[in-house]
Amino acid sequence: MSQEPTRARALKQRSRIKSKRPTFRRQESWRYQRVSQVWRKPDGIDSQMRRRAKGWPASAGIGYRGPKTARYLHPSGYEEVVVRNVDDLSKVNSETQAVRIAHTVGLKKRADISVRAEEMHIHILNPLPEEKPAEEEEKAEEAEEAAEAKTPSETPETREAEDKTEMGSEHAEEGAGEVKPEEESKE
Repeated sequence: MSQEPTRARALKQRSRIKSKRPTFRRQESWRYQRVSQVWRKPDGIDSQMRRRAKGWPASAGIGYRGPKTARYLHPSGYEEVVVRNVDDLSKVNSETQAVRIAHTVGLKKRADISVRAEEMHIHILNPLPEEKPAEEEEKAEEAEEAAEAKTPSETPETREAEDKTEMGSEHAEEGAGEVKPEEESKE
């Protein structure tokens, strides 16, 4: 029980230290594009950064390290344990440790591990994605159907065919035996 308050205090202290910690950049990385920003210790004989001259970025040092009790802990406060099968769960302490299922584990075994971990009240850091409820799936299907109904699936050929049938029906309504005045003048 005494371990929980100290662990929580250490996590708060770790986050406070981390917020004040500068981003350590490699010397001259801001000056030359060919030099990456990944930290390297400056070791030149005339290096201002090595000498810790005023106005130069800070170098990484032991004083920026976090508290010992909070090291290697997940931000949730649990110690991470990698699990590859259901039997590995028996070695986990549910009060202080949380489980991360290995990326090589397949979906079927991952589901078995999730069920067993839930029974043992063990926290999983990378759980299975939850399935959508049936209502949401139905709404999504209805939306897709509505979208399909709105978008015309007609092609230009089908439109031309429809236009021809419409024109043919107009001529049939007027009467095939009647001759229009325009047609008489042409003959």
